Amino acid sequence: MSTALDGANDVALRFARGDERALAEIYGQWSSLVYSLALRSLGDAADAEDVTQKVFVAAWQGRERFDPERASLSAWLVGITRHTVADTHQARTRERSITEQVAAITGDDLAPAPEADLADRLLIADEMARLEPLPRAVVRLAFFDDLTHLQIAERLGIPVGTVKSHIRRSLSKLRGRLEVSHGAR
Repeated sequence: MSTALDGANDVALRFARGDERALAEIYGQWSSLVYSLALRSLGDAADAEDVTQKVFVAAWQGRERFDPERASLSAWLVGITRHTVADTHQARTRERSITEQVAAITGDDLAPAPEADLADRLLIADEMARLEPLPRAVVRLAFFDDLTHLQIAERLGIPVGTVKSHIRRSLSKLRGRLEVSHGAR
């Protein structure tokens, strides 16, 4: 029994020191738990996958705050999961509120048809997939994670001006695709 515990402590210590192989081991061991907790709370597989990714990215980026003396790695990951799930619920609430406000201003008869909304979402997802990895990450952090330009720059380790440039160019590409799509309708 102590051998398994020693192995878990070894992985946790290697993880805290920045060993990427330890991160892979931890992901292999705990990702299904993180995914299950997120899925149970959110009820959506795609959101649960996003939360799982965010949890392990946050864990890796915050690994210096992990203290094996205070908590087990699994408990620490569950804590990060709970916060990330709560953030996702808040984002959903904000999105619902914005949608309701827009509907109140424009009136129900001017709201886009669901199939048009779906088509736009598919176009945006396709265009996002075409972006290079760094601009895609910047856009995701800005619009899906609701981070400021400064927060994105700090998280990615790039200048704020670069963040703004990536957002501007990416939005221009997205706008162009949507304008072509809407012109074709």
